[in-house]
Amino acid sequence: MSEFNSADIGAFKDVWVFCEQREGKLMPTDFELISKGRDLADELGVNLCGLLLGENVEGLAKELAGYGADKIYVCEHPLLKVYTTDAYAKVICDVIRDLKPEAFLIGATNIGRDLGPRCAARLHTGLCADCTHLDVDMPKYRSFLTKASTLAPEKIEKLATTIVMGEKHDVSRDLKMTRPAFGGHLMASIICPRFRPCMATVRPGVMKKKPFDQAKADAVEIIKPAFELSEADGSGEGRQETGGPHRRGLHRLRGPRHLQGRGGRH
Repeated sequence: MSEFNSADIGAFKDVWVFCEQREGKLMPTDFELISKGRDLADELGVNLCGLLLGENVEGLAKELAGYGADKIYVCEHPLLKVYTTDAYAKVICDVIRDLKPEAFLIGATNIGRDLGPRCAARLHTGLCADCTHLDVDMPKYRSFLTKASTLAPEKIEKLATTIVMGEKHDVSRDLKMTRPAFGGHLMASIICPRFRPCMATVRPGVMKKKPFDQAKADAVEIIKPAFELSEADGSGEGRQETGGPHRRGLHRLRGPRHLQGRGGRH
């Protein structure tokens, strides 16, 4: 396994999506995130990859690819047949440490809400929870803010940089993650400028699923990465997330002034 340093931004590449399956059936959120991930990967100029865990699940890979994935990483093991926090977190973190994606999206399902914070903590990176909008491309992000926020146009135009650790930071390649804040009265845009992978759990039903493309399904590359898993690793029970999102390295763009008001000015 290659050396892993979450602060070595240049070592990370590609957009990944955790593809949740239960009893051999993919979840609707998978197709939504693969579809959105395709847009983000195109904006970054990288591959879109799905990460699929389970037992005898390779046959699901083409269905995922039909919505835009270039590669599907398939991790199969009897201990992954039924979700447990410890086994899934270990395999995901081991594969991420080895292959280093720059962004990792997870559906904010019961499983995703449990899994995301644990992976972020183990990988020493930041997680933005319960996202409702994602952008990389600055023109698209500015267009979103123009429609969805009360920010003045001149402020929106100045959002290409922000201050991180006392220094000016170019946000053009950062994933801009938007989520409800303060009980849903505001929407906050958050970046993870200092660590990778940038992680987000995404609310089910908010991303639009693309049409299925059989040509993309047929062209997918299926990869089985190496990993180790034992009974001891999979002994934990699947459990609900009880704490808040892991916030290592997260940064709210422009502080309170960048909060997007809903239903009035703030």
